[in-house]
Amino acid sequence: MMNRRQSMGSMVGGAAAAALAGVFAHGARAAEVVAEGRGKFRHSVCRWCFNRIPFDEFCRQAKNMGIESVELLAPKEWEAARKNDMACAMGMIPPRNGIGGIPRGFNRVEHHDTLFALFSESIEQAAKAGVPNIVIFSGNRNGMDDETGLKNCAEGLKRLMPVAEKHGVTLAMELLNSKVDHKDYMCDHTEWGAALVDKVGSDRFKLLYDIYHMQIMEGDVISTFKKHKDKICHYHTAGVPGRNEIGDTQELNYRGIVKALADIGYTGYLAQEFMPKNKDPLASLKEAIAICSV
Repeated sequence: MMNRRQSMGSMVGGAAAAALAGVFAHGARAAEVVAEGRGKFRHSVCRWCFNRIPFDEFCRQAKNMGIESVELLAPKEWEAARKNDMACAMGMIPPRNGIGGIPRGFNRVEHHDTLFALFSESIEQAAKAGVPNIVIFSGNRNGMDDETGLKNCAEGLKRLMPVAEKHGVTLAMELLNSKVDHKDYMCDHTEWGAALVDKVGSDRFKLLYDIYHMQIMEGDVISTFKKHKDKICHYHTAGVPGRNEIGDTQELNYRGIVKALADIGYTGYLAQEFMPKNKDPLASLKEAIAICSV
């Protein structure tokens, strides 16, 4: 089972720059869908899943598919995306002294000073670079009850909201599964995350709804994101089980999911975050964009 932290060296790169000929799944080409104006939201892709493909080449191929953003990039990579005429819809900030990553986040009061320094600086950088969102994490429970974690996260985030509001950058806490990939992670259910959004009380704090992770934890993804649509600013994809392609070999109906996203009026980014099993990963990405173009 792969995750972001284990991704380096995981891809088969021989076919990375292969020709992308052929018909997409369901008989639609993503670029044609975008050109016809039928897209209700914008397409993005998480770089870490395709990190064996040279960045400039990857951006060029992704843009040809109708993708507008390459995301989960660190600040040092934001300028490279811009030079390739690609947005970075969701920035990712490297931890400082081990604080700020998935296991050690806002649910510990002792982390708050470091997190404030780290993210207040990053928010300003993001605003200057045109990066609208930064992903953040609750941290692991390590024996802490959820109510205390909720209180602590809200306290730490409220300190940052004036900075985020001033610069127009949204902090997006990611919903991750604690069953398979991120054992003991606290923000592992949508209701908990939604309660945190209410406690923080700022338009500059929202949730990153990862469809793969929430299917594992709670299922019922369409009803859930419809209920909490105003508290979610961004979405990620991947097939369940396995975190691989999103076609018909896995249990989620992504055609239905993206139609539901369009129906609720979502106009942000939907980011592909699957690990391709196909020896031609760009062909898998091309198929995913076709599936998710409505």
